[in-house]
Amino acid sequence: MNIQRFTAATSREALAKARLAFGEGTLILSNRPTEHGVEVVATAEDTLASLDRAVTPAASKAQTAPRRPTAPGSYQEVASKVEEDAEQLAMSTLSFQDYVRERMLRRRHEAAQGSTQEALPAPAPMPPERPRPPALTQRIAVDVAPPAPKPVAVRKPQTLPATAAVNKGVMDELHAMKELIEDRFNTLTWLGQARQNPIQSNMMLKMIRAGYSPTLSRAILERMPEDMDAPESVRWVMDVLERNLRTDAGTPALHEEGGVFALIGATGVGKTTTAAKLAGLCARTHGPGSVGLITLDTYRVGAHEQLRAYGKMLGVVAHLAHDKAALQDLLGLLSNKKMVLIDTTGIAPRDPRKRELMELLDLPVIKRLLVLNAGGHGDTLDEAVNCFKTNTSQQAIFSKIDEAVKLGPAIDAAIRHQLQLRGITTGQRVPEDWEPAVAAKLVRMSMRTAGISAYDPKVSDLGFFFSQPTSTQGAPKGRMDA
Repeated sequence: MNIQRFTAATSREALAKARLAFGEGTLILSNRPTEHGVEVVATAEDTLASLDRAVTPAASKAQTAPRRPTAPGSYQEVASKVEEDAEQLAMSTLSFQDYVRERMLRRRHEAAQGSTQEALPAPAPMPPERPRPPALTQRIAVDVAPPAPKPVAVRKPQTLPATAAVNKGVMDELHAMKELIEDRFNTLTWLGQARQNPIQSNMMLKMIRAGYSPTLSRAILERMPEDMDAPESVRWVMDVLERNLRTDAGTPALHEEGGVFALIGATGVGKTTTAAKLAGLCARTHGPGSVGLITLDTYRVGAHEQLRAYGKMLGVVAHLAHDKAALQDLLGLLSNKKMVLIDTTGIAPRDPRKRELMELLDLPVIKRLLVLNAGGHGDTLDEAVNCFKTNTSQQAIFSKIDEAVKLGPAIDAAIRHQLQLRGITTGQRVPEDWEPAVAAKLVRMSMRTAGISAYDPKVSDLGFFFSQPTSTQGAPKGRMDA
């Protein structure tokens, strides 16, 4: 039997050597990586035909003597060989993946036809078929040779329908691998174009240093016109950020709008102080009798006393609600107030008590205000928004603006999650350190550089930010105004 081994640096070169030796009727028996490159074991289709003619006399003689039947290969062995072939295919090029995809689909089609024929009534007995070598009967492997003019007829074992299910998993993995490779190629192409445009490259570096995520930065810079100089590009990016940052500009402020508001958020973001500032603004405008204060914080030591101290300073009584029934009673008692503020317990996003708090606030009259620490990390802000999100438009407040080194992560999260900012807090004074949310002012503050930082990337580091696989979860929701 004429079987040869071919070794080359890549699979393509090894396949070329095999085809040069055996021609178009090349049959690949195995394909594996070695320390010198890739080793391919191949033969010709004519060799298999001669093998069939050679084993016919021996098979006729063997019929006279008893012979122990050869056990067929198990399903685990067949599946393991398919998985090994799939791992070898992962090193192939996209053109080779297309060939394997077509071949696998053809085998799945043949398997479906085989299962249909098994379900039909048994046909009339036919003359006994000429015996075939056991190795050809049990062999199930992914052929990595180029498509031959005529397919080689190989008998299918009884486990082929199950193997077809394994092949479907291999096809899904090949599709996922192809999408990943295409995404990497698109990213590398975009990075190459950005490096050729120094203005776009510098603008991208400026946004990353300001704390904006690579996802939002790329979404904006891909829409930036190419004929802009450096000052125009900065103004254009800031205008895009300003248009996409939703605020309550043009609508009444919170203390003018009135209603029942529950301040929610993680521990230590400043919910109690923010509630006191809003109560002070409402009391200053409409009088102390127009404000109602309720606290649900029964876990933190001194939480009720802190809100009561703020209320005493403003001339407002602070009430404590232990459960949902008490909360409903207090809301009915304070229904004539202009504004009722509910201070809640600070809960981490992964705390199991979060569900109890959200069910406690599940009342039609309560509007939720998400308090976010403006100096928080981008991933921390994303987790808080996803944890406390509501079915309606989410309203938010940026707290501790004075402590934030970079406002980019907070503005980035607000844009991607389409939050509506209702105000910001800039200190601990009650109620003086409260300001309305002005998009232009916040964007200008975020783009100011605070000097050299150890966490600032360089131009050569941008490839590490954008070469990683992207996720649709971090993409901006809805349409972005550019």
